Amino acid sequence: MTAPNLLVELFVEELPPKALQKLGDAFAGVLHEQLAAQGLAGAGSRATAYASPRRLAAHVTQVLATAPDKPVSHKLMPVTVGLDAQGQATPALLKKLAALGLDAAALDSLKRVNDGKAEVLYHESMVRGATLAEGLQKALDETLARLPIPKVMRYQLADGWSSVHFVRPAHGLVALHGGDVVQGVQALGLTAGRDTHGHRFEAQAESIALRDADSYAQQLRDEGAVIASFAERRAEIARQLAAAAAQVGGGVRPIEDEALLDEVTALVERPNVLVCAFEEEFLAVPQECLILTMKANQKYFPLLDEAGRLTHRFLVVSNISPQDASAVIQGNERVVRPRLADAKFFFDQDRKKPLASRVEQLAKVVYHNKLGTQGERVQRVRSIARAIATQLFPALAQQHQIDGTQDAEIAQDWLLTCVDNAALLAKADLVTDMVGEFPELQGVMGSYYAVGDGLPDEVAHAIEDHYKPRFAGDELPRENVGLVVALADKLETLVGMFGIGNLPTGDRDPFALRRHALGVIRMLTERELPLDLPALLAASQPAFGALIDAGGNALLADFIYDRLAGSLREQGYSAQEVDAVIALRPARLALVPRQLEAVRAFSALAEAPALAAANKRVANILKKAEAEGAVDPHVNEGLLQEQAERDLYAALKRFVPEADAQFDRGDYTASLQTLAVLRAPVDAFFDDVMVNTDDLAVRLNRQGLLKRLHQAMNRVADLSRLAV
Repeated sequence: MTAPNLLVELFVEELPPKALQKLGDAFAGVLHEQLAAQGLAGAGSRATAYASPRRLAAHVTQVLATAPDKPVSHKLMPVTVGLDAQGQATPALLKKLAALGLDAAALDSLKRVNDGKAEVLYHESMVRGATLAEGLQKALDETLARLPIPKVMRYQLADGWSSVHFVRPAHGLVALHGGDVVQGVQALGLTAGRDTHGHRFEAQAESIALRDADSYAQQLRDEGAVIASFAERRAEIARQLAAAAAQVGGGVRPIEDEALLDEVTALVERPNVLVCAFEEEFLAVPQECLILTMKANQKYFPLLDEAGRLTHRFLVVSNISPQDASAVIQGNERVVRPRLADAKFFFDQDRKKPLASRVEQLAKVVYHNKLGTQGERVQRVRSIARAIATQLFPALAQQHQIDGTQDAEIAQDWLLTCVDNAALLAKADLVTDMVGEFPELQGVMGSYYAVGDGLPDEVAHAIEDHYKPRFAGDELPRENVGLVVALADKLETLVGMFGIGNLPTGDRDPFALRRHALGVIRMLTERELPLDLPALLAASQPAFGALIDAGGNALLADFIYDRLAGSLREQGYSAQEVDAVIALRPARLALVPRQLEAVRAFSALAEAPALAAANKRVANILKKAEAEGAVDPHVNEGLLQEQAERDLYAALKRFVPEADAQFDRGDYTASLQTLAVLRAPVDAFFDDVMVNTDDLAVRLNRQGLLKRLHQAMNRVADLSRLAV
């Protein structure tokens, strides 16, 4: 016979919308986990989470009224400790039995078990299974204690004296096992019953008496005008948004924003999507401003045309469904109008001053008490950007020909001028009214104002793009000017913060140094920039003068390589492959993907395991030898005594030049495959040759041969890291 299902609901005041989905999932998940741990929910039991603005609930299938009894075995102590020579209980054993609620009468029921070391006394008993009332009370207490509450509030209970702590005041508790109330269960000063509440305004009655656990969602929908399931409510909103956009016509679509959809789902109990509009004159304001104010302040869904441009219509997700929705529509249009008017006012005011005139104001904006103001920071970014652009020029000059006829000198001057202007103006929009009101628009507004000032598109784009990538998966700067300024900006932050010892710790990273490091890595690798990481860090340091400690760059390099290793593992490379490449601390990060592919191809060769093991052995030999002094990689052929060492030397002379040529061409896969033929002579060498012979000259010559082998084999990666 199948056990009845269980429904537990906590009815509360409006929950924080951004936390609702996590709260709902945790409520159901922990409750089910705790019931299962007590034997009340079996392996086939499943939990369904419900979460709406005013309720957290869980439906758990196949819950027993009483958990089965279970045997418990208590390990007491070794026989030699628990029993004396006459087989009587020692005081230590009697004390242990008393702690379990037993007396000397239990002595006869003790079992002796040999654990492989000695005979041990065990007491076995049957523990009564928990009743549902007992188990649910324990599970509910644990669930409430483990909810991921963003901020706890304290409130008084109805008696006026007692107080409890919870995310919001709770007003009702339901616990139904099948059709029966689980008697005696309490939480937050409430006693479980079967009554809940529906929609504030559209429910059929003030209270809803639930028939049984399985009728919960349907009764709330029919009698309470509430879609209890977060997932169902979200899907319904998405459906209505698409339908409303189709009704407007013209190929418009609601803006895609998963976080906004989640938040709106957490704000309504029964969604009703309505089409609203604002005056078209506001479309003269940059659409990012209008979209941000509608999404962030009003939780509206702007409508975009087929080209991705903002239209003057938007969608509202209402929590009520009146027969005549005109009042709701007009109310929302009336509310949004002042918001858009403010944005237009800020935009018009900001455009009255050129962006360049605002740079001086940055001298009054503190960046960090040890690193000065934003104005000083801008000068450092300019210095670093010029250094990067100068290093990059041979590769970038050809990409920046204005009309295809400029000579290299003109192209270089043009590039450096764009980079310098973009770096100078990149932070100027921080002191504009628009960014002061909407900090999320920094960079975006600077780009608009730069275009308005008649600056080149490359400069305007760089002002916006120098913040990119802002998050995982974000796009990189569009053009090379933006790429240079973005690199300079992130390196300024990294070098500066590491230079003053302000390193991220645990979950604390207030200056987003991890994100900046990953941004540098992505730009260097994905754009295949011909820049060396150590050279970049060294070129960034002079901009700070005496403000920072020169030792910070070593820590920063370690930090960046750690982030690189983690990123590569997330991309699917094995830990061994990543360790083998990163162990060499490759200066040119752009080449790392090719090195990894070469290592992966090498690992598939039949010779790879033996060569990896040999490399590990060589590394250990050289490590011991170099502890006594540097090992010279030159080989004296006259001191090669054994045939195996002569064969190895001959193989090195024959194949290493070819492998080196392939390496220099960037064909790392071919280079490693060429060296794979060394397996046979390397194996023969270790089988037949004693490296640490008593003859000093011969020993040093053999160490030099191994040094030469090690240098040849480990240009692409440290192959010893591939050894099992």
